[in-house]
Amino acid sequence: MNQNNFPSLEKIDRGALSALREQFDKVDAVSATVTKRVLDAFREERVSESMFAITSGYGYDDRGRDALERVWAHVFGAEAALVRHTIVSGTHAIAIGLYGLLRPGDVLLSLTGKPYDTLDEVIGMSGEPGNGSLRDFGIEYREVELGEDFAEALSDPHVKVAFFQRSKGYSSRRTLSAAELTALTRRVKELRPDVFTVIDNCYGEFVCETEPEADLVIGSLIKNPGGGVAETGGYLAGTRRAVELAGYRLTSPGIGAEVGPGLVHTKSLFRGLFFAPHTVAQAVKTAIYAAYVFEALGFEVEPHYSEPRYDIIQTVRLGSPDALCAFCRGIQAGSPIDAFVTPEPWDMPGYSDQVIMAAGTFVQGGSLELSADGPLRPPYTAFLQGGLTFESGRIGVLSAARAVIESMK
Repeated sequence: MNQNNFPSLEKIDRGALSALREQFDKVDAVSATVTKRVLDAFREERVSESMFAITSGYGYDDRGRDALERVWAHVFGAEAALVRHTIVSGTHAIAIGLYGLLRPGDVLLSLTGKPYDTLDEVIGMSGEPGNGSLRDFGIEYREVELGEDFAEALSDPHVKVAFFQRSKGYSSRRTLSAAELTALTRRVKELRPDVFTVIDNCYGEFVCETEPEADLVIGSLIKNPGGGVAETGGYLAGTRRAVELAGYRLTSPGIGAEVGPGLVHTKSLFRGLFFAPHTVAQAVKTAIYAAYVFEALGFEVEPHYSEPRYDIIQTVRLGSPDALCAFCRGIQAGSPIDAFVTPEPWDMPGYSDQVIMAAGTFVQGGSLELSADGPLRPPYTAFLQGGLTFESGRIGVLSAARAVIESMK
């Protein structure tokens, strides 16, 4: 495509700011509702400065850690929660939950199709035998595509965990809302009350007014709920028994969640949760803006800028490896950190294809900050997420658009 065939970016930008006011107002309304719930939880648990004190060693009677987990449970509508800086990623948090709930001879059943690529080795779908996957421990994996009837698959008495992934990952399916996920987990419980329901909630927290209901709802603190403030960490929130079992996996049976010092992180985790509803709203606005801009440039986007949002991810189908790489390099160039770095595709651990990633972020891998990535496989789709402020997100998106236009000269 010739560069001259593209509309003026300046004109598209002006049109976006005018056309998106109604969508932005809806995003702000969700942020206000969730912010009130967070503040109510802080007040109910009587959060005080003394809870930010540094603890060490075993962390027995760590008041800040315990209060944070009660606040988290309140905000997520759960009975209990684990919120720890020692959880290094969303994949780590999900693995803690799955290993905590499953036993040899059990079946893990995914009801939203294949999970995100980084779970392949956890499940045992790839990787060396003997590395400690679920399959190595005699746990079988099965899946049902999203939208298909799962009653028959669930009737097997060996099924112990029904797993749901909220966001699309690198698949082409749509993201699920909190309400849809709750309806699905309740249906599972109607059919099999003894089955644990587990939701990978990554990228979806605080995009809707409520969170989904499950035995375990799991995510990463360097995504939405860390508010761009948390330097590391993950969470598991849900029923008391499921959280207890996850705690035994986190540490050991008999000890569970009773130990684990906050060290210097407790204050940042509280502060991150406080900021999260507003910061997530900034990321959602950035995604909506990106959808408008790239659709105006003639690319296929999902979701459309006017459609409801259930996570912070925006996909842009770019159609070629050159355009995908240009997109990511444009995002990098429009970032506050390492803007001078040129991203290149590489064989990233946990992924079956080479992946290119742009992340000029304050927190390494912090995908609530403006970032983009995509596997180098057709149809060469960019997955954009984040934006701590809409103002900076807008600059980054325009930088990506210019880079893509330049690559198509």
